[in-house]
Amino acid sequence: MAEEVKLYGTWSSPFSRRIELALKLKGVPFKYIEEDLSNKSPELLKYNPVHKKIPVLVHNSKSIAESQVILEYIDEIWNNNPILPQDPYQRAMARFWAKFIDEKVLATRMKANFAEGKERELVTEEFFQQMKFLENELNGKDFFGGETIGFVDIVAIVVAIWFPLTLEVLGVETFTEEKFPVLFKWIRKITQIDVVNECRPPREKHLAYVKARIEDLKSASK
Repeated sequence: MAEEVKLYGTWSSPFSRRIELALKLKGVPFKYIEEDLSNKSPELLKYNPVHKKIPVLVHNSKSIAESQVILEYIDEIWNNNPILPQDPYQRAMARFWAKFIDEKVLATRMKANFAEGKERELVTEEFFQQMKFLENELNGKDFFGGETIGFVDIVAIVVAIWFPLTLEVLGVETFTEEKFPVLFKWIRKITQIDVVNECRPPREKHLAYVKARIEDLKSASK
């Protein structure tokens, strides 16, 4: 009997795109179901009744939510092309940096997008320092995972693809190659990988979406 693997996500979300990337790196066939988050499907609410969010992975009728939890599950179920290191310390460090990206870097970037005046200066400096931590962690390596793309690289896809596009829309230059040469070298390397590009949103569609989303958020904050 063939395995049932389904991914509920949205095309613009870095969180569901990272699951798509992990499955493709593993060579796992799956069915993708696009969700309309303004009109969530009964299936999404059934499979993730706690958070009612994407992404959700359904494997043989069992559902797993939260993107980093899903990534670890994928790595444990399909152990070819491992994305987490085998060494316990290195695994712990990968989890640390992935959590740092989602809980610190992303949150600060979101605050910086809409902060004004003195608050914007403070949040921008905080973002700069956080990105320097990532820069230092990556220094001397091709990928966060070492010689090949790994757990932290998959989580950090948001830095490689979503950050530059959002900052382009905002017209700010807080994340540039001059300031972060190591990260930009990594971005060039990771975006040369075919499977990564298969999992990135179409640029023009993504650009239009980000512009509309920022305008909506600005209007809501007035």
